[in-house]
Amino acid sequence: MKKTIQECLKERILIIDGAMGTMIQRYKLEEKDYRGERFKGWHSDVKGNNDLLSLTQPKIVEEIHKQYLEAGADIIETNTFSSTSIAQADYDMQSLAYELNVAAAKCARAAINEFNNGPLATGEPKFVAGAIGPLNKTLSLSPDVNNPGYRAVTFDEVAAAYYEQIRGLVDGGVDLLLIETIFDTLNAKAAIYAIKKYFRETKQKELPVMISGTITDASGRTLSGQTLEAFYISVSHANPLSVGLNCALGANEMRPHVEELSTLANCYTSAYPNAGLPNAFGEYDEQPHETAHIIEEWAAQGFVNIVGGCCGTTPEHIKCIAEQVKKYKTRELPVLESELVIV
Repeated sequence: MKKTIQECLKERILIIDGAMGTMIQRYKLEEKDYRGERFKGWHSDVKGNNDLLSLTQPKIVEEIHKQYLEAGADIIETNTFSSTSIAQADYDMQSLAYELNVAAAKCARAAINEFNNGPLATGEPKFVAGAIGPLNKTLSLSPDVNNPGYRAVTFDEVAAAYYEQIRGLVDGGVDLLLIETIFDTLNAKAAIYAIKKYFRETKQKELPVMISGTITDASGRTLSGQTLEAFYISVSHANPLSVGLNCALGANEMRPHVEELSTLANCYTSAYPNAGLPNAFGEYDEQPHETAHIIEEWAAQGFVNIVGGCCGTTPEHIKCIAEQVKKYKTRELPVLESELVIV
């Protein structure tokens, strides 16, 4: 019986994979590749809908997962960053949401099975994290500057979209759920609500949940205005496996926030930054050894339990990170002081 992720986290720093989109770009796919045979006659363009590739080009998705596993990733994320009915409506593919999540989870599971039966198998358990990304509609901000009270979507609509995604991910066989790139905590709360509702209604054992927010600039706040401490407090009721940070910042810019989070969190912490900040062309230039050098310092300081990469990172980045942090102990969870309560 394989060790649980909780058991692994007690032993060592775990490695989460890097960018999916960056790797997909290497394949230089065209419209016809995205469509495949099934969507040959689809009425709108689908190029750029990376999540669709789990259905039309599953071997490419599996190959990318396998490259990350070979680089040393312990956790691979499903190709489902935008696999909700709300996000897929941009391509008029909202009816595919459940199917996309099932297919993506199966791609990740197939990659792990292939890796475990291959020459580079380590014997260490590998985990599939069901990626639950932010939506293209937010509950906290109005899309209309002239009408600040307007919202493009309701809480119930967001929760329903996430519920459908969660159902697909669980049916596809994920080991845990990852709510990531959170810039609006109210959207994340809808995802948490949907997770709790799903497991309550299906009477299944609840899967571990990782939560990862996004600090958008030097102010140290999310896009919806929360400080890191406020963000942590507002999601801690979910009893997450981990709370962390990803995207928007490079490792250098993320460092003070990772340190702060390590002092706040009573759970495990994660951090997977971008490969630096984008250049004038929107590309990421930070080399693997540069990213790994900074993340090594986080490990040496005892800030982190899970590390990896986000936009612009590749298997080369993950390999360097894994090699640099393996000699360090994982962050110890703080011992909570018992409070004296006088009734």
